[in-house]
Amino acid sequence: MLTVLAVVQKTTDFLAAKGVESARLNAELLIGHALGLKRMQLYLQFERELPETDLEKIRPLVKRRSQREPLQHILGETEWSGVKLKVDRRALIPRPETEFLIELLEARLAPNPPARILDLGTGTGAIALALAKRFPEAQVVAVDASDDALALAGENARALGLDSRVSLVKSSWYTALTAAATEPFDVIVSNPPYLTAAETAAAEPEVRVYEPVSALTAAEAGLADLREIITGALPFLKPDGWLALETGIAQHTELIKVLDYSGWVGVESKRDLTDRDRFIFARRPAA
Repeated sequence: MLTVLAVVQKTTDFLAAKGVESARLNAELLIGHALGLKRMQLYLQFERELPETDLEKIRPLVKRRSQREPLQHILGETEWSGVKLKVDRRALIPRPETEFLIELLEARLAPNPPARILDLGTGTGAIALALAKRFPEAQVVAVDASDDALALAGENARALGLDSRVSLVKSSWYTALTAAATEPFDVIVSNPPYLTAAETAAAEPEVRVYEPVSALTAAEAGLADLREIITGALPFLKPDGWLALETGIAQHTELIKVLDYSGWVGVESKRDLTDRDRFIFARRPAA
């Protein structure tokens, strides 16, 4: 009979041979999930022998991961920026770099906590929900063009008890919002599609096979959606309100030109934790 440790080792070797990054971590998380154990509990049971009934729970999960289905989809959830989110094929899995965007934005907004936040392209609801948790007085409007994504974001909002403060709106960016009828926001934040079609096609199978292309790829060398967000944002912001964007790493020169031309002030380019241009912040001019 195989022990837990032996199964972890065999699974690690199998996943590594299939090209799965961090194969050992994946193996431990999958086996722990199948057995109902957290990683530390798994370590404490490495010498435990596993009956066939337990192996039958593990095998299908390992097979799915070997076919490069994302780990988060198999586990059904992810811990992200202080919130637990349900994740599946309906929306993009929230990324670690976007957690850093939340940290940067929180630092800027903390002295004057926002009353109203607009999250464009909400997907799972990750950004909207993380900010709603950090700013408990804020009302958040979360926009997406995808019915599937909005359904998933709604499930996450309800699970976190934030649905009373996070409103979901179906819209392609600003099209369903009317500046004249919408109370202005203190901040607009977005992690929109910014990859080229070629970049998406070259991505790992976890991305190009299992995640919605509409959440990844934008026209005009990946810039189309970012340009639309920048040029349409000013009427929806309060004076001195912030625009915060996640972008591609080679797009800042062009985007800063668009921001300057559109009348934004205080434009800043910020690097991610791997020291690559990733985030842009800008303010609406004061009244």
